[in-house]
Amino acid sequence: MLNVIWLALIVASIGVAMFNGRIEMISQAMFEGAKSGVTVCFGLLSILAFWMGIMRIAEKAGLLELVARAMSPLVQRLFPDVPKGHPAIGYILSNMSANLLGLGNAATPFGIKAMEELQKLNPDKQRATPAMCTLLAINTASITLIPTTMIAIRFQFGSANAAEIVGTTLIASFAATIFALVLDRWYRMVHKQKTG
Repeated sequence: MLNVIWLALIVASIGVAMFNGRIEMISQAMFEGAKSGVTVCFGLLSILAFWMGIMRIAEKAGLLELVARAMSPLVQRLFPDVPKGHPAIGYILSNMSANLLGLGNAATPFGIKAMEELQKLNPDKQRATPAMCTLLAINTASITLIPTTMIAIRFQFGSANAAEIVGTTLIASFAATIFALVLDRWYRMVHKQKTG
């Protein structure tokens, strides 16, 4: 559906430009957009490579395991229907740790693996389990301590203080995560009442 919307916007803009006799502006905007996109991508690549390296060092030093161990009791409470020691728990912990450090791109593979493992526990393969919904809510809202991707984008566009968003991002992501968890628990309660 999103592809259809984008296609409609592109066709409409070309049509309006042709109608107004400004088709050259479309060409100029396409080339400027492509140039800007490549510049931003290279900047993000370097920052992402740096933070992925830091994440790898943290993993080798045992920091991720320490964070995962500290978060383990919380994860067990958030996912009571997932058996203790199940591989899904490890992937969920890795996903949450990466999101805490603002590494959404690094968190995605862990989230996908966690969903695959949760699907193995799913008795109805056509419907998401409560644990899957909880993971999706946490992954989407995710508390972020260091918004590395946003800092990289701000740095790329010449921000005088690219890291000044850390405090506001922490507050916003904390509030979003709390709200997502409250909604998740509410939906679980409603679901339990309907099925139980």
